Amino acid sequence: MSITAIHEMIKRAKDHEQKHKNLAQLLEQHIENNEYSGIKLPDDDATTGLVRFVTAYIEHVPKFIEATHNITSSAGILMHASPFIELAEAYFLKPPSIVAGHVGLDELMYEAYLAHRLMEEVNDRFMVRTSVPLIPMDMTKSNLIIHTLIGEPFANELDEAVHYTTERAMIREHVYSSEAFLAYVDQHVDNHWENEIKHWPCLIDHLSVNIQISGLDA
Repeated sequence: MSITAIHEMIKRAKDHEQKHKNLAQLLEQHIENNEYSGIKLPDDDATTGLVRFVTAYIEHVPKFIEATHNITSSAGILMHASPFIELAEAYFLKPPSIVAGHVGLDELMYEAYLAHRLMEEVNDRFMVRTSVPLIPMDMTKSNLIIHTLIGEPFANELDEAVHYTTERAMIREHVYSSEAFLAYVDQHVDNHWENEIKHWPCLIDHLSVNIQISGLDA
């Protein structure tokens, strides 16, 4: 039901954007003020390209959540991922006050950023302890782009909120010694996620077509 509710929220926000162009106007203003110098914008109709990218980034969240649930469930370690899945869902369904007051895709951009940064933080922490991520997705480039679109200092405030939440929710030390989790780590150290990555939702196509961070290959 949570995923269905998130999909419905995204649909309503897309309909709102279609009618009112709030996100497009916001992004266009920043483009005109040359505030996105760190981003390589699309050659034709930069504003439309950015709106498409942001929309894809937002739509990626429920796909991300579903894939995380399916992968960890089939591996028998859903209990280790559930706290973070629930937090990612809550960013949409019960957003914190820090992102309140916006309407449409502009609000969901902030909520999606919180969700994606949460999972990035979680993956980084698992990598430090196990040398493999909890889930086979690297959203670093996409998150950097959205960070730039949101702008500082607000994007930094969102990062701090995610860091605080992750600190409170991070799995205890004993999790890393559970039999199911150790088997999960061993499996993916050996196969490098070859099977799962084939089915993982990815934004690479959107990055290569629409937007790139200068100096980074999309």
